[in-house]
Amino acid sequence: MTIDDWRPGATLQRLRQRAEILEKIRAFFKQRGVMEVDTPALASATTADPAIASVAVRLHCRPGSLFYLQTSPEFAMKRLLAAGSGPIYQLGKVFRDDEIGRLHQVEFTLLEWYQPGYDDVRLVDELGELLTYLGAPPISRIAYRDAFERFARVDPFNADERSLHAALRSQGIELAPSLAAAGRDVLLDLLMSHVVGPRLGRAGPQALVDYPAAQAAYARIKAGTPSVAARFEVFVDGIELANGYHELTDAAEQRRRLEAQNAARRSAGQPEVPVDERLLAALENGLPDCAGVALGFDRLVMWLLGEGFLSAVIPFDLDRA
Repeated sequence: MTIDDWRPGATLQRLRQRAEILEKIRAFFKQRGVMEVDTPALASATTADPAIASVAVRLHCRPGSLFYLQTSPEFAMKRLLAAGSGPIYQLGKVFRDDEIGRLHQVEFTLLEWYQPGYDDVRLVDELGELLTYLGAPPISRIAYRDAFERFARVDPFNADERSLHAALRSQGIELAPSLAAAGRDVLLDLLMSHVVGPRLGRAGPQALVDYPAAQAAYARIKAGTPSVAARFEVFVDGIELANGYHELTDAAEQRRRLEAQNAARRSAGQPEVPVDERLLAALENGLPDCAGVALGFDRLVMWLLGEGFLSAVIPFDLDRA
């Protein structure tokens, strides 16, 4: 058998440019006194988010136990923050057993960092400063509500399920029978992924801010009417690049949300995952007031270099691994 796919999928020029971007990112954080850390890629707990599929691993050295390749270093990094690390960042491999294609790989590189004393507004500023340092245009902001009203012609905070169904149909999106009884959050996610998101970041990096409180995940809730999550996502050319929060520090509320995610997994016929008791213990000990963001490094490189596929900026994608 002749094997002809041993060569890297990316050119050596692109890999050199990738290495230069890595160097610049490390220089950016060094200038700001942010410490680089290296947390485990394999751990005994993982995210319970029903929209994220972890890779489960069984080890001969720990018979009967299930471990998980991490989808993000978030939980371990928060344990470091609670231990007094101060501002930290990480550049490392993470794993998600989702789709594979132009913008998705099972294994990819994530840049994640946390700044004590920051809120989501200040962290968007710093993310914009990093992107500008790398040669990108200045970052802009748009509120979740404004984006939905502009691009989907619906108020995401007040529209009922019938109105959201109508908004989807008006965009030529017909739901599968299995989604006929989908709730508001699922319908909003569909509008986000198919209608709103693809229109964001067309003139440069754009932060989508003030998400509905129901989509807070690990974020605090801001007081107001309606209440919104202290969460943001950043888009470039319609591609999601980053997701950040003014982090939740309440251990009891975090437990409630993790258990709610597991309940959603049960309802969807997905396996439950263990609640990360070490994370909750760290929150109980005292997570400092902080904001954090996770940025897809491979997508960033792809966009900065004007490529259309992740495989053009990584040495070996899954099909060549």
